Amino acid sequence: MTRLLLIPPDTRPPTLAHPLQLARMTGASVQVPPAEALPSFFTPGNTATLRAWLLDNVQQADALIVCLETLCLGGMIPARRVSDSLEVALERLDVLREVRALNPDLHIYAHGVVVRVAHDNDPHEEKEYYGQWGPGLRAYSVAADRHARHGEAELGALNAARVALPPPILADWVGTRERNRALHLHALELLAAGVLTHLSVTLDDTSEYGLAALDRRMLEYRADELGVWARFDCYPGADEVPCALLSRALRRGLPPARAWVRYSGTLGAGAGLIYEDRPAGELVRVHLRGAGCVLADSADDADFVLAVNTPGLRQANLQPDLATVDTPHRHLPAFVDSIQADLDAGRAVSLADIAYPNGAERRLWTLMQPLPLADLAGFSAWNTAGNTLGSAVAFGALAAQVTDQAAHAEAVFSRVVDDVLYQAFARAEVRAHLGSPSPYDLGEARADAEARLQELITPRIQAVWDRHWGQSGLKLELGQAHLSWPRLFTGVFPLAVCGSHNGGTP
Repeated sequence: MTRLLLIPPDTRPPTLAHPLQLARMTGASVQVPPAEALPSFFTPGNTATLRAWLLDNVQQADALIVCLETLCLGGMIPARRVSDSLEVALERLDVLREVRALNPDLHIYAHGVVVRVAHDNDPHEEKEYYGQWGPGLRAYSVAADRHARHGEAELGALNAARVALPPPILADWVGTRERNRALHLHALELLAAGVLTHLSVTLDDTSEYGLAALDRRMLEYRADELGVWARFDCYPGADEVPCALLSRALRRGLPPARAWVRYSGTLGAGAGLIYEDRPAGELVRVHLRGAGCVLADSADDADFVLAVNTPGLRQANLQPDLATVDTPHRHLPAFVDSIQADLDAGRAVSLADIAYPNGAERRLWTLMQPLPLADLAGFSAWNTAGNTLGSAVAFGALAAQVTDQAAHAEAVFSRVVDDVLYQAFARAEVRAHLGSPSPYDLGEARADAEARLQELITPRIQAVWDRHWGQSGLKLELGQAHLSWPRLFTGVFPLAVCGSHNGGTP
């Protein structure tokens, strides 16, 4: 049995519960730090407690999956906000040298996140001043990258963007980015020195132009110099990376899992995405590599089929979108037919629905109802296309290692509940019930939101279970739905799937 330690980006279900579910379905053992050491929303975790926990537990572990932002700056979101110096962050990073010395056989899979340039004016996940100065900082970000790429022709736009911002705010915002980038560059040095087994530095909510792209290029140049590309990945993603690295850790010593990719349209690989800097096909390739997978030569030669529902032309936020998503460039009934055919052929199928960000496509969900959803190896449709793909690839990569059918059903069904029943349906209904709540902080409306959520989603969860898993011989136990943070973006849907006494196989 593989023994893992996990230090996650935060405690939301997709970043903590989901990788734990994936591990359990393979029989792996995972330890996580005490809850009080981990971040909660924008409140940093306790880095001293994390250090002590690592040193206490490392000698009994085979692998460590660690978010650098949590270890060194208190969490993925706190890393955008705290004023801790680079020197302090690097002192905290050095514990990885210590744990490797204590356990020379330990494999350390580390990941960091390039500081995002948020698409909205969120004053909680970003610096407080971002609520007011977000548009100006985004303009500066684009102008700085365009100037870096295209030279003097972009200097006027860069100067205009700079003078539109208060100098202390610009200096603080850029300084935070520079500190975090330096942390990632030092992690590359640890990779080159053999302290880390693998390092992934991902780009959260990125775009074609911006400071995140500039950071990416600097990391890539350093990786070139160090010659570490065999053990380094840099690509759009964030919250799903623990799942990708879990796949690498659990498949260590095995040949790379081979994936055959089916798109919902013949041109699906070229579809555009909102929160990524590349088309869908290139995003699929980097996420396969991030999880240690390769492309198969045919479906018959594959370990799993990655079925990817892409937009006809480009993602859109609101459903239905007939201009760029639901267009004649794809044919969903034929896509569903292909999934059925793969299941009939006994292939492991993991479905990634990236037609819309932040939830499954409602039309596809309707068309999928005749499918035996309990036979899917994986399902994912949450948040960005990168988040979705990372989960779906991990499901597929680990499909052959599933030993606990109840844990597997729990992992897949949890994604259905969150990605379909909540994100694609109930979230908008709760928002409508509240009127026009703040997207950043529900305040006193949180209790009303959670009460309405429980009323709406609980019977729907049971109905979908009964329809698709009701004959599996497994039992569903439901907890009380609530919100992870005081906003509608992330729900928590406690559930457990139980089987017979022999490890979950009915």
